[in-house]
Amino acid sequence: MAYGTETIPKVSKIFGPGNSWVTAAKQLISTLNIPVSIDMPAGPTEVLIISDGDTDPLFVAFDLLSQADPLFVAFDLLSQAEHGVDSQVILISDDKVFLNEVIIEIENALKNISTKEIAAQSLKNSKFIYVKNIKCAFNISNSYSPEHLIISMKSAEQWLDAVKSAGSIFLGEWSPESAGDYCTGTNHVLPTSGFANSYSGLSVDSFRKAISVQKLTKEGLELMSNDIINLARSEGLEAHAKAVEVRVNK
Repeated sequence: MAYGTETIPKVSKIFGPGNSWVTAAKQLISTLNIPVSIDMPAGPTEVLIISDGDTDPLFVAFDLLSQADPLFVAFDLLSQAEHGVDSQVILISDDKVFLNEVIIEIENALKNISTKEIAAQSLKNSKFIYVKNIKCAFNISNSYSPEHLIISMKSAEQWLDAVKSAGSIFLGEWSPESAGDYCTGTNHVLPTSGFANSYSGLSVDSFRKAISVQKLTKEGLELMSNDIINLARSEGLEAHAKAVEVRVNK
């Protein structure tokens, strides 16, 4: 598509998700001296989940504190792990018991899914991280810049401002990443491998291009002429400076 064929015209932009091979091909295209742009490096896939885990059942009964379901979180992790053996999933929690509960649920679930071999291999690249507090979890997440960030807490929205870098965010236990894959309507071509720190996900703006236009009056050029001339000569670009001087001295 970047070069074109006898029957397909060369394209101007190449967008879309992919695996390691697609990402490598897109990055190669961006280094070639051809007028074709890419959206971003997008693949292999990854998810990072932050959860405050279980709490005292008495508080949960009175709806005072959140209680994440380890089964929900387990399948959120598996839904990314089954994409490919190079996928990565991460769970961060301030509740050690909850982390162990999720691991048990994953082990049980692996016995009953058709993609268990891929998921099991992917899980070897994955991490379960215990932190002393949730704020620390967001610091780790922002440094990692995940493609998908699931905040699996009842108070999820309250932590939204703590997110500085992520491809797409899913709030609360009823917002699985698979909903974003298929039905919620948000774009799902997202930066991976830390590129969420510098790239946004694909959007309508990606299909547009901007052309800047400027028009100066003689008076306007005169007002900035000294700055232009000084900057041009500081770079040793005499013709740049003269292009202004010949106008203002006319």
